[in-house]
Amino acid sequence: MDNQIDTRSDLMIFGALGDLASRKLFPALYQLERSGLLVRESRVLALARRDIQTEEARSLLMDQLRERVPEAQLDNDVLDRLVSRVQYHRLDFADLNQYRILNEWRDGSDNSLIVYMATPPSLYGVIARNLRDASCCTRKTRVVVEKPIGHDLETSRVINDQLAEVYREDQIFRIDHYLGKETVQNLIALRFANNFFASQWDQNHISHVEITVAESVGIEGRWGYFDKAGQIRDMIQNHLLQLLCLIAMDPPADLSADSIRDEKVKVLKALKPITPDMMETYLVRGQYTAGSSLGQSVPGYLDEEGADRNSVTETFVALKVEIENWRWAGVPFYIRTGKRLPEKLSQIIIHFKPAPHYIFDPDQKHLANNKLIIRLQPDEGMTLQILTKDQGLDKGMRLRRGPLELTFSEAFASDHIPDAYERLLWEVMKGSQYLFVRRDEVEHAWRWVDRLISNWSDHNPYPKRYAAGTWGPVASIALITRDGRSWYEDA
Repeated sequence: MDNQIDTRSDLMIFGALGDLASRKLFPALYQLERSGLLVRESRVLALARRDIQTEEARSLLMDQLRERVPEAQLDNDVLDRLVSRVQYHRLDFADLNQYRILNEWRDGSDNSLIVYMATPPSLYGVIARNLRDASCCTRKTRVVVEKPIGHDLETSRVINDQLAEVYREDQIFRIDHYLGKETVQNLIALRFANNFFASQWDQNHISHVEITVAESVGIEGRWGYFDKAGQIRDMIQNHLLQLLCLIAMDPPADLSADSIRDEKVKVLKALKPITPDMMETYLVRGQYTAGSSLGQSVPGYLDEEGADRNSVTETFVALKVEIENWRWAGVPFYIRTGKRLPEKLSQIIIHFKPAPHYIFDPDQKHLANNKLIIRLQPDEGMTLQILTKDQGLDKGMRLRRGPLELTFSEAFASDHIPDAYERLLWEVMKGSQYLFVRRDEVEHAWRWVDRLISNWSDHNPYPKRYAAGTWGPVASIALITRDGRSWYEDA
């Protein structure tokens, strides 16, 4: 089916010498080239403010790719093919007069135009208007923008309004790179292609759900940006709420973009507000202090370079989230994310309810619930924990817990598992929006988060401390244990 779609593309990358482009976009383009998915006619125009020529930009790109691409996948012929597609132009993004360069580059091309804004969101509107005023856009232009879409609901509307002045909603591709991960894609197949799970996916069979996105790193020199955002704006508002929607949504009518996004919006609308009287039991905010991470001594958040020692910004958030609908009534979703945690880990754990009548050893009753563990990183895959009889004549009918495991890197050892940005860029080239976030999704997520932030600011603006290298404040353990449960690694 993909082979029948015209994917010839002219890709303009604004901010092409920045961190996002070097770490993610060009390595993703390399893999698309390596897979034979970039058709011969496709071209790349790299745009940035540095005053260099195309040959110097190509040399820089070649060096970056040799550093970023795994050695086993590095192919000089592929490198040469990709780099030969790239032209570089110095561009002041705010200067309309300089945009004539873009029309000269596009002159005579029948390729679809993709505009990738790898820039701060404050420039989205400026770039969009200049492209329009320089007549660089057509009704078939696709524009890709990165999160964060605003700092709150009001600023997200400003950014989206600026984009909407130039582009229709079906031309705007808002990236949340978690939606491009192979395992996240498999959530849809797992849930809706397997009746074994589909028939069990509700409050009658699931007791609770955990979502953990842990980072072992600290701020990595981004203190100024991060302190204005905090962990809830940086991670909860987009990544974790998107994961929650994919877990909790009802079956879509089909796999079209709007069918899937309609169901995600229903989940966002059904999120129970966390009111001031619920703050103590439904929310924990933390801020890391000095400690040890991966065997190294590391400073606390307030001791990082450029820090404001009076900052009350959170680097850790744990939440108990409830969804007020028929499918999920009474099923809590425990969500946590933080920096300077013991390991880099993203996983979803579905805890199934035990059988209604237990007939085995009473001392083993705590084993009686199955768990589905969905790993997003570092080792993408899925594990279903089941109970079987322990082996041996002396064991009687004692039970043992064991895994049914699918690790993608082992099961598909001969295949390259696409990075999120590879898939997302490929979907943009195909003109498919099902992995991208619609405007109303952004606004419903901000509406819920804004209320949460307002309530904690009034209730208790000070985050609790936790030592770097631990799993967050002690209060985050209490958040789940008061319900008679525990986080997966503590179980």
